[in-house]
This record gives sequence, C-alpha cells and structure tokens, in this order.
Amino acid sequence: MSNYMISISNAGLPKDGTIHDRRSKLKVKASGLFRSHLQPRKGEVRFFVTAGNETLAFETEGYKRHRQLLILQMISRYCIYLGLFEAQIHSTYPG
Repeated sequence: MSNYMISISNAGLPKDGTIHDRRSKLKVKASGLFRSHLQPRKGEVRFFVTAGNETLAFETEGYKRHRQLLILQMISRYCIYLGLFEAQIHSTYPG
C-alpha cells in the first residue's frame, strides 16, 4: 500500500483535511457532514464514510480517470489516521 501525505490546516479540524497521492497527483478532500450536502464539482467523485455516529464526505480534486481502488485506499488510510477503525465507505449519501 502506498504512503499518502495528509495535510490539515492549523485552523481546521482534523476531520477537514486533504489526502495527497504523490505519484498520481490526485487529492481527496475530507470534510464534516455539514458540508456534504453540496453537489460535487463537475468531473469529480464523492464518497461518504460512516463510523458510529460520525459521517464524513470525501471529494476528489484533479480526478482524471484514476482507479476507484486508489481513491478508496486513500480514504481508508485517512480513516485509520483519525482512529475510525470501523469506518464504512459509501458511494452515495448514507441518509
């Protein structure tokens, strides 16, 4: 499994960050539930994660036919970073 860089702004919450894949230059942005009701930008892919009572939204930035498996690996690594070991990844809003 590849190593990904995770960046979180000083002012932001740990759940609001960006995952970077150095090889493909793909970025996946994470945000809390309150922002997840926005429509994804054209050409980008969105996933949702639930873990207990937590729900996070993930949206790609710079998506150019990347394999879905790469995106899911990046999201999985971010969930492990946050300690969300029982996270479930959904392709649609789990509401």
